[in-house]
Order: sequence, then C-alpha cells, then structure tokens
Amino acid sequence: MKRTITALVNNTSGVLNRITGLFARRHYNIESITVGVTENPSVSRMTFVVAVDSMQNVEQVIKQLNKQVDVLKVKDITDESIVARELALVKIVASPQQRGEVAALVNPFRATIIDVGRESMTIQITGDHPKVEAFIDLLRPYGIKEIARTGITAFNRSTKKPVTDPYRLTLIN
Repeated sequence: MKRTITALVNNTSGVLNRITGLFARRHYNIESITVGVTENPSVSRMTFVVAVDSMQNVEQVIKQLNKQVDVLKVKDITDESIVARELALVKIVASPQQRGEVAALVNPFRATIIDVGRESMTIQITGDHPKVEAFIDLLRPYGIKEIARTGITAFNRSTKKPVTDPYRLTLIN
C-alpha cells in the first residue's frame, strides 16, 4: 500500500541522507520525495510517498523517524484531508504544424508552454497526481523526449471535514 508521510526537520546538512537511509534499511521504496524550506528558514518539510506492506510497518517507520535527532514532527497524512500537488516538465516532439493541437491540450489542464524549439515544446503542469498522469498520457502520441517530475508535496487542509473533491489525490492501496 502507498502512504503519504510528512516530516518537519531541522534544516541542516545530512538530514535527508539519514532519513532516506532509515527507509533503505527497512527496505521500503520511496516512490516520491520532496523537500523544501518552510516559512521558518531553520525548518524543512519533507513529503514522502512510500510503498509499505502493512499499517504496522508504517507505524514502525514513524516511530523510527521520531527517534532521529533532527526530526521535529512526523505524520502519516494519507487518510486525512490534504492539499497535494506535483509539478512536471514535459518536453515533446512538436513540429510547427502540431503546436496548435498541443496548445489545445494545454489549456483545459491549465498547463503552460514554457519553451518552444524548432521541433520540440516544453510544457509545465501542476496538479494532483491523477491530473499530471492524464496530461502526460495525452502527450504520449506526440513523442515524449524528456520528463522531469517533482513528486508530491502535501500538507493538511485548513478544514478537517472530509473532502468530496473529485480532484483530490487518491493513492491506490
């Protein structure tokens, strides 16, 4: 099953290495990881999407993370009301004649064309994981040259009510 775990950590060198090493020692695959400085420059937020076998394993990982010196707070937010986004840059093969078609795909997804070359285009898309996947699938027929993705970054919503938004991130167990 896939779980989304966030951690607030001291913004010091070596923290990322120690934390990812903990996952590696337990043989958990990190499917995506994002790290960035928070509103406090001395604290970073890490967001992990990990594949684990059971809830018991998730609880054990959280306990191990909490024992790390530089970890301030750890939380499994998978089943909570969250805001989650991913960024992808996609470079596709696009002749001048195909650019209009591609622009027609870009608009409904609120993506942005950020670079145009003689025979290629680079498009930026942000959104939840299913939206980014759907957009990439639509671009495949043009020929994808490169993809760079950030992975999911997330935190809790302001309201604690269950979300009925169909665009909410849904991770498949």
